Amino acid sequence: MRIDIPEGQHPIEYVWGDMVPGIGMAAANFSLSVYAHTTLGLREFEAARLRVAQINGCVFCLDWRTEREGEKVEEEFSDAVTEWRTTDAFDERTRLAAEYAERYTLDHHGLDEEFWDRMTAHYSQLEIVELTMSIGSWLAFGRLNHVLGLDSVCALPGH
Repeated sequence: MRIDIPEGQHPIEYVWGDMVPGIGMAAANFSLSVYAHTTLGLREFEAARLRVAQINGCVFCLDWRTEREGEKVEEEFSDAVTEWRTTDAFDERTRLAAEYAERYTLDHHGLDEEFWDRMTAHYSQLEIVELTMSIGSWLAFGRLNHVLGLDSVCALPGH
C-alpha cells in the first residue's frame, strides 16, 4: 500500500472515510449507486465492468462478480471479455458494452460516428448515459484503489 494505515483500521474505510470524509463518502455512494440502480442487463454490465478492471489491473475488481437475484455470469465470462472482438459468447449489446468500456478507458477521443451509430442502434440514450457513468465510476475508483495499493484489501460494504 502507498498509504500508511493505522493499526487496527480497515484500509478502505480509513482512506475513503477517515482521511477524506467529504469526498470519500460521496465517491463511495456514487460507486454503490452504480450497482444499486442499474437498469442494464447483467451480462452487458459485467462485460463493461470487467473490461475496465482488466485495463485498470485492479485485483479486487478482477475477482469481483456482480450478483443479481442469486445470478452471476459464468466462470468463463472474464475470458470472453478479454476476447470481446471474436467471442461467440456475446450478443451485440454485450460486445458493444465491452468495446465501449475499452475505448472509453483507452481512447475516448477515438469514439467516432461509426461507433455511435452502432451504439445508438442497440442502446437507448438513457442506457448510454447509465453505461457511461458506470464506466466512469469503475475507471476512477478502480484506478484509485490500484494506484494507492488498496485493491488487494478492497471490499464493498455489505459484501
